[in-house]
Amino acid sequence: MTPRIGRAERTTRESSITVEWNLDGSGRTDISTGVPFFDHMLTALGAHGSFDLSVRATGDIEIEAHHTVEDTAIVLGQALGQALGDKKGIRRFGDCYIPMDETLAHAVVDVSGRPYCVHTGEPEHMLHTIIPGHASAPYSTVINRHVFESLAMNARIALHVRVLYGRDPHHITEAEYKAVARALRAAVEPDPRVGGIPSTKGAL
Repeated sequence: MTPRIGRAERTTRESSITVEWNLDGSGRTDISTGVPFFDHMLTALGAHGSFDLSVRATGDIEIEAHHTVEDTAIVLGQALGQALGDKKGIRRFGDCYIPMDETLAHAVVDVSGRPYCVHTGEPEHMLHTIIPGHASAPYSTVINRHVFESLAMNARIALHVRVLYGRDPHHITEAEYKAVARALRAAVEPDPRVGGIPSTKGAL
């Protein structure tokens, strides 16, 4: 099977992003966004999804990481949507629970062509938590929902992410990203019992 690879770019006055996403990879990642914790999360996304993922992003992180993170999520979604192609022969649906110490997160994916995102269950302190990292671009966990929304809308998938319980903001965020990675991995895998598009409509 020809590798399913999507490439997308976006340049604005706030950021410049290039993403390459290989759905049929082995978890190799090359991530550089200038936001250390976000790099850590995208590395987890590639590694646990067994995707080869390259992300190069520069942005106005001297203001805040927000623009770089949200624009990267948009381009990730665009690259994912392109890599999915006609969606023939895939499982289409995927879900995964990920425990991380005291945290449990769950993600469910439908590669539906109908973009939707539901993000629920994060404790209230996630609205105000900042994970500093080692550089001048901290990651505000309030942006988690926006990342998953942007990914879903631009990839045209239905994505539901929920936190069942958790306390540590790092663990909560990382469990969410890993759950999304594993759910996506399951959804885009070839299904030997499906030869065409997995929909009674004949299109996704």
